[in-house]
Amino acid sequence: MPFRTMLFAPGNHPRKVEKVFDAGADAVILDLEDAVAIAEKPASRAVVLAAMQQPRRCLGYIRVNGMETEFCYGDIHAVVQPGVDGIILPKAESADQLKTVDWLITQLERDRGMAAGAIDLIPIIETGKGLKALGELASASARVKRLSYGAGDFTLDMGIRWSLGEAELATARAAFVMESRAAELEPPIDTVFIHLNEEGAFAASAETVRNMGFQGKLCIHPKQIVPAHDVFTPSVDEIAYAEKVVAAFDAAEAAGSASIQIEGYFVDYPIVEKARRTLALAEAIAGSAG
Repeated sequence: MPFRTMLFAPGNHPRKVEKVFDAGADAVILDLEDAVAIAEKPASRAVVLAAMQQPRRCLGYIRVNGMETEFCYGDIHAVVQPGVDGIILPKAESADQLKTVDWLITQLERDRGMAAGAIDLIPIIETGKGLKALGELASASARVKRLSYGAGDFTLDMGIRWSLGEAELATARAAFVMESRAAELEPPIDTVFIHLNEEGAFAASAETVRNMGFQGKLCIHPKQIVPAHDVFTPSVDEIAYAEKVVAAFDAAEAAGSASIQIEGYFVDYPIVEKARRTLALAEAIAGSAG
């Protein structure tokens, strides 16, 4: 299914945890890392795990603490359980880290009678060292099907001023798309947007990364869900045009032509393939909604 939105919620607030699954996101991330005070981290594991056992209509992920912390092993050991769809690993910086986490998850799946590969693994790359190792991270584990970008820690690490327009993130974002494609992963998931009252700027950020090749965004407030879905879901007009392109091209190809013009646009194999991808995405989104 598409990951247009992945909505964070602090793992140590049972009320917020209970409500977040009804916000309409494609996936929810219950957080054991940045949103949870150090003193509450161990106790929060039971809260997030209990929430994952309840009926829900969206995917459920848990962000564990990074491997550089004393909490990472305990987090993973606690949350690899039936009912959890995946783990978010923050501050990923090397292939060895992902291979180690993959190995640990594999042992826990086996011990707990779970299917091999049941737990998805999404690394967040959010440091200069991680960006430099992006190609290795993308190819480190078959459990990793997509990468995600964390610009908050990345701009801190790199000493970058994170502006409202985000032009300074373009180089890193382009690297995510390129390395994901080279490793034959799904398109990556973009960073959170921290200006909660800048709705227009959020929509512009989402549209920028959609045009670059991202499939969705990490979100930190429920009000970001609808505008993100609007951007990452093909519109009625886009679907209608894609259907027109595919139908016209199929007819032309059957008559022996592999290039045509539609409404003043040149259409050949790459263009019709884009149209087919638009229709496939729309179908996948419709299927997940059902």
